[in-house]
Amino acid sequence: MADVFGVFDATARFGDVTALDDVTLSVPAGQVTMVVGGDGAGKTTLLRALVGEIVLAAGSVVAPPEAEVGYLPASSGSWKDLTVQENVGFVGSVYGLDAATLTSRGDRLLERAALSDVRDRVARDLSGGMRRKLGFVMASLHGPTLLVLDEPSTGVDPVSRVELWRLISEAAASGTAVLMSTTYLDEAERAANLLVLHRGRTLLAGTPDEVLAAAPGTVTVIDTPIRPQFAWRRGRRFHEWWPPGERPDAGEVIVPDMEDTVVASSLASGQEVAS
Repeated sequence: MADVFGVFDATARFGDVTALDDVTLSVPAGQVTMVVGGDGAGKTTLLRALVGEIVLAAGSVVAPPEAEVGYLPASSGSWKDLTVQENVGFVGSVYGLDAATLTSRGDRLLERAALSDVRDRVARDLSGGMRRKLGFVMASLHGPTLLVLDEPSTGVDPVSRVELWRLISEAAASGTAVLMSTTYLDEAERAANLLVLHRGRTLLAGTPDEVLAAAPGTVTVIDTPIRPQFAWRRGRRFHEWWPPGERPDAGEVIVPDMEDTVVASSLASGQEVAS
């Protein structure tokens, strides 16, 4: 079995729309790999290609057998009319877990997800954070070799988000290859490797440090942007991007964080297309 899964030179099309354009991403065992991008960037398409839900127009996929893949889709990943325990039991039966294994794994994961006390609650009555944690439990119940999570923390409260990240980190530490997508750039620095997508293309890739080091141009902090088309609000002030070779006319020059780096790279990419 391969130690590294992923998609390679992947192109995916839906009619006249190219959702992925020659994208490569490796997903090593024992690490959290993250796909970052805004709506329409191609994150879900990449994840669905890796788990075999769509067929690529070009390129290749390396993944374990279906029975060794755990997948949490962007939806809650559970059946709303079943209780927490019934959801776990149903998934366990689908994967052919014996009663003892199902009980031990299910109880351990529910406890780690802080769901033990709500195991008799119907899924539709759970909070958003609880539903996402339940989805994680169900996706990882059978001990998959590859765990794929589509925006697991979107819309999740801060406490549940911390608990989710603990579960994700523990899965990777156990040797599982974990791939997740997110729109939250503050999460990106927790991953071992990143792929930043923009309109289906690779914008940035590498370790968090490598991605941060690739920030193009200069970023400044300013109260009133000089060029609003290259500025974005951060709290009460604005951050403004200056292309390579241009000297900022005003503002305080800063070291870009992950959000600054991704926004600046997107703006730089737009300039390249325009030119």
